[in-house]
Amino acid sequence: MLLLSREDIKKVFSIKDAIEADKKAFQLVVDGKCDSPLRTNIQAPKYDGCFLFMPAYVEEMDTASVKIVNIFPHNIDNGIPSSPAQVLLIDGKTGVVISVLDGTYVTQLRTGAASGAAFDVLAKKECRIGALIGTGGQAATQLEAMIAARKLEEVRVFDLNYDRTAAFAERMQEELKDYGTRIVAVKSSDEAIDDADLLITVTPSSKPVFDGTKIKKGCTISCVGAYQHHMQEMDPAILPRASKIYFDSEEAVLSESGDILIPLEEGIITKDDFTGDLGNVIKGELVGRENDDEIIVFETVGVATQDLVAAREIYDKAVAAGVGINWA
Repeated sequence: MLLLSREDIKKVFSIKDAIEADKKAFQLVVDGKCDSPLRTNIQAPKYDGCFLFMPAYVEEMDTASVKIVNIFPHNIDNGIPSSPAQVLLIDGKTGVVISVLDGTYVTQLRTGAASGAAFDVLAKKECRIGALIGTGGQAATQLEAMIAARKLEEVRVFDLNYDRTAAFAERMQEELKDYGTRIVAVKSSDEAIDDADLLITVTPSSKPVFDGTKIKKGCTISCVGAYQHHMQEMDPAILPRASKIYFDSEEAVLSESGDILIPLEEGIITKDDFTGDLGNVIKGELVGRENDDEIIVFETVGVATQDLVAAREIYDKAVAAGVGINWA
């Protein structure tokens, strides 16, 4: 069994690799080639947390996986990840667990890469300004995926705690300096989204974190954080303005995301307003962006197929490079 830490994974797998892996995963989802039951969610209300178990199996890859990811949002106050996790990679021919990967980092990579894939496929070709709302455990890879997908002049970052936001922006400016993008902390959501071509929201908020009436034409929005029914980062005012609404998996989104479920219940939108899954756009079966004025919304809650494909590719690259610890 190969043990792969965060540093091991960094040696062999980039955010651009993760974006391509997510594209492959989203195609497997729409082709029905991955058996991935909806994740099991066990609540831990004492700590505002939950335990999530996400299995997947792709027969044509002879690979299965299980990710254990536990969401504890208050961890950030103690300087530890808000979504600690492990991924178990399983040989589909024998049922043997062949690798245990740092699932926190795999989750960060594949979740960020979902936004990157959406922007790569759906965003305008020419984008200048990005906005990131949220600075928690998923934010760094979301930011990198955004600037990997489109060459941006500036990304504005907003969170409720300005000191933490400023520290995050300073750290990211150094870590991502090779991209040549200016990363700045701002003190309001309105300031972040002003003139933004790309927007990512990645918070556990139960109320909208931006004003949907102030989003400019042509913006592509990726909403990432609303993984439960009561969560709602997205201002529903953006939905009637959106030309198209895409998902990583419509089935998964409709099973848990308040961003979409609440507006459906309130009659702001209907299922007729949905465009479809990103995998169908990648396959050329569904139209993507048709002009630079369209506002496009992408809602992602994550599917286990992403973990499986990323983990398999990381494992194969690590074996080839001789990276990791073998544990008998």
